[in-house]
Amino acid sequence: MPDLTVRERYLETLFFGHPDKVPLSPGGPRESTLAAWRQQGLPEDVQWYSHLMDLLGIVPTPTKPHVNLGVSFIMIPTFEEKVLEHRDGHYVVQDWMGAITEISDVYDYTYIRSARDFVTRKWHSFPVQSRADWEEKIKWRYNPRDPQRFPEDFEVRCVELRERDYVLSVTFSGPFWQLREWCGFEGLCMLMIEQPDLVEEMAQFWTDFVLATLEPILRLAPPDHFCFNEDMAYKMHSMISPRMVRRFIMPGWMAWIQAIKAASPRTVVEVDSDGYVGELLPLWLEAGFDACSPMEVAAGNDLVAYREQYGQKMAYRGGIDKRALAKGGDVMRAELLRVVTPLLKTGGYIPSCDHGVPPDISWPNFIEYTRLLAQLTGWL
Repeated sequence: MPDLTVRERYLETLFFGHPDKVPLSPGGPRESTLAAWRQQGLPEDVQWYSHLMDLLGIVPTPTKPHVNLGVSFIMIPTFEEKVLEHRDGHYVVQDWMGAITEISDVYDYTYIRSARDFVTRKWHSFPVQSRADWEEKIKWRYNPRDPQRFPEDFEVRCVELRERDYVLSVTFSGPFWQLREWCGFEGLCMLMIEQPDLVEEMAQFWTDFVLATLEPILRLAPPDHFCFNEDMAYKMHSMISPRMVRRFIMPGWMAWIQAIKAASPRTVVEVDSDGYVGELLPLWLEAGFDACSPMEVAAGNDLVAYREQYGQKMAYRGGIDKRALAKGGDVMRAELLRVVTPLLKTGGYIPSCDHGVPPDISWPNFIEYTRLLAQLTGWL
C-alpha cells in the first residue's frame, strides 16, 4: 500500500478502514513534565517531539503548511481578569469567564486560562446563579456574528484548507461543560432540579450559538475532526444521571452531529471526558459520536472490555495507563501489549497516554514507550 497522507491515515484509522500505519500519538507533556525531561536528557534547545522522532529514526509524514481556521467559540468580550486578593500563598482571581477562582501562588495566576500544567484550583463562585444573571452577565457575550469571532481572511483560509493533507480539527465546549462554566457544577445540578426550564433554555441557546458559528465553517471548509469537551464523569460514575443527560445535554449533541454529518459524512465526531465513562458510552453511541477519549484507566475504563462490548460502533483515542508508563520496563511493555495489540487488530484506535503526560513519566521511559508504540503501529 502506498503511504497515505496524515489526513487520510487519521480518517482510515478512526473509521475502521485500512491505514498504511496507525498515527503515532504517544501523548504530550505539560510544563512540569517538560521541565523534568530537560533535567533527564532532553536538550534545552529542541522541540521535544521532533527530537524524539530523531532519536527513534522516524521520519514523520510531511504535510503542507498548516492553516488555522482562527474561529473563536468563547465569550466576546471576556470578563476582566484581575487579582482580587493575594493571601496565604494563594491568588483569588476573577477569571476571564467571570468565576471567582483560587490558585496557589506557586503558579502565575494566568494558569487559569489553559491547561498548561497539572494545577489544582478552587472555585468560590460563578457568574450565573439566577435567570437575571444569565440575561445580564452572559447571554449577550455570545453573538455568533461578532466581527472578532472570525478572522478577516476567513474565506481565504477556507480556500487553502480545501487542499490540505493534514487533519483539520475543531474543539469547543459541549453543553454540560459550558453550562458548568457558567453556573458551577453544584449550581448547575441544583438548577436542573429547581429550575429545569432555565437549564433547557441555556442548553438550547448554547446549541444554537454553536450551530450558527459552525455554519460558515461547514459550508466553506468542513473539518476532519470535531471534539466536544464534556468532562462529565467521576472515578466511579457519571456526574449526572442518564435521564438528565437525555433531557438537558443530548439534544445539543445530536443537533451538532446532524449538522456536521450533513456537511461531511466522513468527519470524525469525538467526545472528550475524563473519569469513568462506562455509563456514558451507550448515550454517546445513541447520540451518534464516532470516537471518545482519553479513556483513563485509573478511573476504571478498560478499552479491551469496551471493544468486546461495543465492537466497531465506537473508536477510541488514549487508553494507555499513565501509571504503567511511569514504572517503565516490563510493566510498561505489558500494558501496551494488553491494550494496543488487541485493539489495533480490530481498528478504530489511536493509542496514546490516557491524559496529559505527568512528570513521573521520565524522559528515558517515554522514549522506550514511544519506541514500542512505534513498532506496534507500523512506524518501526
